[in-house]
Amino acid sequence: MTCLADLTSVSGAPVAVPDVLVDRHGRTVRDLRLSVTDRCNLRCTYCMPAEGLEWLPTPSLLTTQEIARLARIGVERLGIERIRLTGGEPLMRKDLEEIVASVSTLRSARTGTKPDIGITTNGLGLDKRAARLRAAGLDRVNVSIDTLDPREYSLATRRDRLEDVLRGVAGAEAAGLAPIKVNAVAMPGTLDRRAARLLAECLRRGWQLRFIEHMPLGPRESWRPEQVVGQEEILQVLTQAGFTLRQAGRADRRPAALWHVKAGRLDPRALSSHEGAGAYPAGSVGIISSVTAPFCHDCDRTRVTADGRLMTCLFSSTETDLRTPMRQGATDEDLIRLWAGATWAKPLAHGSDEPWAVPDGFTRPARTMSAIGG
Repeated sequence: MTCLADLTSVSGAPVAVPDVLVDRHGRTVRDLRLSVTDRCNLRCTYCMPAEGLEWLPTPSLLTTQEIARLARIGVERLGIERIRLTGGEPLMRKDLEEIVASVSTLRSARTGTKPDIGITTNGLGLDKRAARLRAAGLDRVNVSIDTLDPREYSLATRRDRLEDVLRGVAGAEAAGLAPIKVNAVAMPGTLDRRAARLLAECLRRGWQLRFIEHMPLGPRESWRPEQVVGQEEILQVLTQAGFTLRQAGRADRRPAALWHVKAGRLDPRALSSHEGAGAYPAGSVGIISSVTAPFCHDCDRTRVTADGRLMTCLFSSTETDLRTPMRQGATDEDLIRLWAGATWAKPLAHGSDEPWAVPDGFTRPARTMSAIGG
């Protein structure tokens, strides 16, 4: 636990207050992933166990005001340009609109602009709140949809809610939150059945699909390195299904490598059923290869968990407590020193692509993805 007495250098002199977050490898932080809850109304197999997961105690969760304060410090004092509100499922916070509204009033001291505000959501209930969230200042949504097959969706999430999710996406589009980004975790044994139909349908609907490699952040029994479906396998599955892909590179400091997709027609022989076959327009598809092709060299992210722990990497086993100092009366400058110190110590890479390396290899975080914030 970090106490206020610890906010000085070894010599006893106060640590200088920076105006930007930079690590010792020269990477500047511009993106804040701010988890607002660890609760979720789905039970995705790669994220959490079916039963028995203990939620963080409610008093330990950051309050609306504490979330707003950290966002303000990040944007107005430390150069944060993008804020993604995550979970768990962020829509389970009844005050999410209030949180978004508080963030949308912020202006960067460096650029004078409002931060780009997004949420990562499973889409349940989004149709009822999208208009209010948009009015509060939300700019975009990322929705997790691994498959458009109702049966497979139920198996993957342990809940029969695909129709409700699609209703939520429609509500977001109606509220002006398009284009929708869709996140799909590539799982072994199901990718060949899911990927082609999902990509074709996303192209038809104007959604931006991103396949994500399965990461070691869920139940321990759910992940083994030899089962990771990597970028090359994903591309092979899509090509064999008839898609014509052309590499487009990676947008500046963004995690997804992009491919242009030529307009075409999906052959029903490439599918497990005829549903989803037919013409699709040109577009793009992304792949986030956190395991097989990490993008650590230009990572610009920092993360705060729902209980106020700072993590400089999704895979970090080191946390810095911001909540306790806040509740003990820490000043903004105190919190900035903590944040900057943790950022400076950020490792060059996370090591999850070498899980067999001992002793210098990858160590799983103690938290599941839902308790970190995706």
